[in-house]
Amino acid sequence: MAQSKIEKFGLITSPDGDPSPSNDGVARTYEGAAVQQGPDAFVSYDTTEPTTQTYLGLTEAYAFFNERLFSAKLPPCLITLQRRNKAYGYFSSQRFTTRDGTVVTDEIALNPRYFAERSIESTLATLVHEMVHLEQEHLGTPSRGSYHNQEWARMMRAVGLIPSATGEPGGKETGPRVSHCIEADGRFALACADLLATRTGMVPFVEAGSEADRETREKKAASKTKYTCPGCGANAWAKPETGLGCTDCNLPLEAAPAKMTTG
Repeated sequence: MAQSKIEKFGLITSPDGDPSPSNDGVARTYEGAAVQQGPDAFVSYDTTEPTTQTYLGLTEAYAFFNERLFSAKLPPCLITLQRRNKAYGYFSSQRFTTRDGTVVTDEIALNPRYFAERSIESTLATLVHEMVHLEQEHLGTPSRGSYHNQEWARMMRAVGLIPSATGEPGGKETGPRVSHCIEADGRFALACADLLATRTGMVPFVEAGSEADRETREKKAASKTKYTCPGCGANAWAKPETGLGCTDCNLPLEAAPAKMTTG
């Protein structure tokens, strides 16, 4: 069984929740994990287990693109899977902290709802899209709210992704909701090809069911539409075709486009 050392613990908890003291030097094995006891105790998980396989792949992809596209200057973050409506992914600054408050980390979320219908390259492009948001958060000047500004657009182009509000060539490069195109033979395209040539199973699991099943779920989720102020980026949710306005900016809120975007 393929295994990888994950983390050291001084106290091991069995699958039923009962802690096992780690001072007797005895190795115990639970289903799906080999547990070592003693001063250097650790849990070694089967890397074919779905959760481990999924998150190891995303963690490896983040490290790889950080090295190839960002000169290894991005800090670690917490990668999550979230089902946000009409979004392939999003970035959230300082979203998580340790219980004692000593460490704060950003979140990059990917939406597994669309893994099945998109290529692995497209999903990894969303990861890099959100890494650009993280780069701007730490090394640039992000705009207020969710607005994608000119600096962010330049950072996207620098890694081989062309910003586009429509997700197609020629779309507007700035605004509250902006997706991207992959530049042919650009930095991301070449780096991703190298990664996928040497590492299989980067996005190993996709949502089950037919495309029609997924479309039905998507229509149900779309019963409420996101509206965004083009001035300050404030968001509101309401039924489709509801007229909303921002009193601070004196501007009408814009409904999110039906086409999927990234955050």
